[in-house]
Amino acid sequence: MTLHWLKGDSPARLGLAVSRKVDTHAVGRNRIKRVLRDATRHLRAGMAGGDYVVVARSAAKLASNRQIREAFERLLRRAGALPAVVADGTMPPREGNEPSSSLNAPGTLPGRAEPAC
Repeated sequence: MTLHWLKGDSPARLGLAVSRKVDTHAVGRNRIKRVLRDATRHLRAGMAGGDYVVVARSAAKLASNRQIREAFERLLRRAGALPAVVADGTMPPREGNEPSSSLNAPGTLPGRAEPAC
């Protein structure tokens, strides 16, 4: 797929180009357009404003609906039209750079054993 994006202040608008070179059957071309319209409807709230034109390529004919949707989302993220995905971990971020002192005895450094005398 190819994305052409004209940034603007208006809400996101979508134009689709799926030629007969992509799929000779209208049913196949309509499926690709339907999947892209549905993906846009779900992503529109997070999309930057402007006019988008998506040109489908012949690989879309063999791709599943999920693959088309994922490729479209990757394309939008790469262009900067959608915010990048932030990988949230399962642990909350630590506040400050100091190590937690609740597990260590006062006056000891984490990772260092006290000499046994």
